[in-house]
Amino acid sequence: MKSARTKRVGILTGGGDCPGLNAVIRAVTKTLIHDYDCEVLGVEDGFEGMVEGRIRKLSNADVSGILATGGTILGTSNKGDPWHYPRKDPDGNVVISDTSAQAMANYRKWKLDALITIGGDGTMTISHKLAGLGANIVGVPKTIDNDLEATDVTFGHDSAVNVISMAIDILHTTASSHHRVMVIEVMGRYAGWLALSGGLAGGADVILIPEISFQWEPLCHVIHERSHHGKRFSIVCVSEGAKCPGVGEIVKEYDCKRTDAKQLGGVGAYVARKISEATDVETRVTVLGHLQRGGSPTSCDRILATRFGVLAARLAMAGQFDRMVALHGNRVEPVLITDAICHQKLVKPDNQEVLAARSVGTSFGDMI
Repeated sequence: MKSARTKRVGILTGGGDCPGLNAVIRAVTKTLIHDYDCEVLGVEDGFEGMVEGRIRKLSNADVSGILATGGTILGTSNKGDPWHYPRKDPDGNVVISDTSAQAMANYRKWKLDALITIGGDGTMTISHKLAGLGANIVGVPKTIDNDLEATDVTFGHDSAVNVISMAIDILHTTASSHHRVMVIEVMGRYAGWLALSGGLAGGADVILIPEISFQWEPLCHVIHERSHHGKRFSIVCVSEGAKCPGVGEIVKEYDCKRTDAKQLGGVGAYVARKISEATDVETRVTVLGHLQRGGSPTSCDRILATRFGVLAARLAMAGQFDRMVALHGNRVEPVLITDAICHQKLVKPDNQEVLAARSVGTSFGDMI
């Protein structure tokens, strides 16, 4: 089934790491080698490697045994946007440059017939821009945040939700033993999917997400009411992008090397302090951070990543470019990359998970 047109296909993983990346690399490589006798090359460290010219051939042996391994054997970077590429001038200052021409020069030098890019909204945006310069791109949706449009879910999300729910399970015992409020800060940036699904799976008493505005009075009312009914502890799961009353997002720092320079972080500590001041209940905060990105992928993510990778390889061989693979119901099928990046997929107030959480007594801090 070898294509007369497509003989050399590249793969890169862009943005932050997450469980399932290696499963996609494995699926793409094995499919291209076994079904099409195609040469497969891995670009190292995402778009950074594409700009700097780092690539290596992948064999069947290179991808054997990596299905359950977290991270990516190719390396990745969230600071390698070719249109926003950080370099240092002779004085040591960071200068942002447009290196897209250099990235495309390497694409042509490597004589790639197609490039499969694995990443989130940033990676898909860059991929579409490269397609506009003549690169043959097929995208695979990866992000623990689950904020890409045009697909029901992205791989990596289920694994991260599993980490959050296990963390909440563990914190339940110490919270109840010491009669404390435990605040758990999770990732997600501007979308609340991680906090919503992780909080629901872990049985959090309060879930705070960017899409639903909360107030201190109803939030603290939940804690008082639980205590009044003999439940002398509470679990609060808060998304890093949740907007605090009168303050908004809590920004940790700005990094000019990133396309989106804003780095969120610290909302958990802020919420914990406010709760402690208003309720006089001892409150502790746990920031899960990169624990949500690491470790072995769940069986769900292994299967989804494999299905995504196989279809991505087939699309590349069929010449269906500027497309992204997507899950719709039980089917994996192609969509236009533009449909995936047209806007960010956010939690809607009438989402079924939100309604289910409310029905079992979970508060979103928006009503008493």
